[in-house]
Amino acid sequence: MRVTRGLLAAALLSVVAVGCGTKLDLKKFNGDNEALYRISLRAFERKHWDDAVVGFEKLTLDLPAHDTLLSLSYYYLAQAHEHKAEYLLAAQSYSRLAESFPDDSLADRSLYNSGRSYARMWRRPDLDAQYGTNALASFEQMVTLYPGSPLAPDGQRQITRLQDWFAIKDYKTGYHYQKRGAFDSAIIYYKDVVKNYPQTPTARLAQLRLVDAYRRIKYRDDANDVCTQLRAQYPQDKEVRERCGAATVGVLPSAQPPAGP
Repeated sequence: MRVTRGLLAAALLSVVAVGCGTKLDLKKFNGDNEALYRISLRAFERKHWDDAVVGFEKLTLDLPAHDTLLSLSYYYLAQAHEHKAEYLLAAQSYSRLAESFPDDSLADRSLYNSGRSYARMWRRPDLDAQYGTNALASFEQMVTLYPGSPLAPDGQRQITRLQDWFAIKDYKTGYHYQKRGAFDSAIIYYKDVVKNYPQTPTARLAQLRLVDAYRRIKYRDDANDVCTQLRAQYPQDKEVRERCGAATVGVLPSAQPPAGP
């Protein structure tokens, strides 16, 4: 793409204006897309995030689908939003890049950054997990589609961390029901933890709570089945021995619930 001499002069004047702190006014801008890209990039490099957002957002709307600047515009737009702590907008821009340009060199990083931006909005396991769900989907997609990416190992670590948070969330919900005597509801959540997040540390706690809940409603066979699994998985675990006894013991001890959730 060529920039005419007049448009280049206008673009350079706009760059100087942005560099001096003047807001980018698209109504007064009369250059082409390449000129706007240069101005927006200069604003980004100078950490003028508002101007960068304005410029790159317009580029994502105006550039043809196959223009080589489009994926870069999505990326810098997402980066500018991230610097402004606008994590939802950042995640959406990163995702748009990855969806529209799966073969782009920035696709794996964009999916990773999308997951990271969503994860920043899920601040505690007990809060609404919608952003956590989006974060997990982004990291899983990145690891699946780009297993050779240098970001894949850290993406897998992020998946592990999020899965543990989901396990904690379900476990705490189950414990909430158990404290109120709603043992059937508690059992559903504990079983979900064991089924969906078996590799997390919380899965062991959920199984211990399952033993307690089953015993409280006198489902002794179910309690014994869980104890059998616990003894096989954690043969040296003190809490398992206290709750379920050793593998050779035929009669199980009475339940002693652990302190706290």
